[in-house]
Amino acid sequence: MTQPQDADMLLAKAREGDQNALVSLLESMTPELRRRIASKMSGPWRTIIDEDDILQVTFMEACTRLDRFTGGGPSGFLAWLTKLADNNRIDAIRALEGAKRPPPSKRVGAGAQAGEDSTMALVELLGVTNSTPSRQAAKGEFTRYLDLALATLPAEYEKVIRLYDLEGKEIAEVAEKLGRSEGAVYMLRARAHDRLKEALGPGSKFFSSPS
Repeated sequence: MTQPQDADMLLAKAREGDQNALVSLLESMTPELRRRIASKMSGPWRTIIDEDDILQVTFMEACTRLDRFTGGGPSGFLAWLTKLADNNRIDAIRALEGAKRPPPSKRVGAGAQAGEDSTMALVELLGVTNSTPSRQAAKGEFTRYLDLALATLPAEYEKVIRLYDLEGKEIAEVAEKLGRSEGAVYMLRARAHDRLKEALGPGSKFFSSPS
């Protein structure tokens, strides 16, 4: 583990935008973070989700969302990483459990294959509006906004939404294309949905109110 004074320096540089410092800081905290993750890994999903899966997605979030870290020095940063890792682990387990019997309304691709507009199904899944979507808007204006919003996401987040949610590919195929485990794909998807909701903003931009 990096010495406290070194960790303080690395964290300060990382928050100023020094990516090399951030990578060094993450590397120094990996053993302890891995130990914390491993202590909570149990049950039937242990063979599907491993510490490396969780670490990879957690570090991706840390690198792209460092502005969300509010402070507390190196110990606070480690606590923040631990929370990110816990959220990723929980999301993966929930998704894997849900995949046993996925409700049709939750499977965007299934709706698209049945003739439903996949962009509309994604909107409903994300819950970005409380108004009744306009089908015309979904096929026109919203589709353009969706493409723009997806382009702002980290590349893997965009890919997982396009492959799994919009194209309706099976999780195993998505995992193969991304070079990730199925558990990691579900973690990526959960984070991707969070980012996409933020990027889309208020649903009123894209939808008409109920008449």
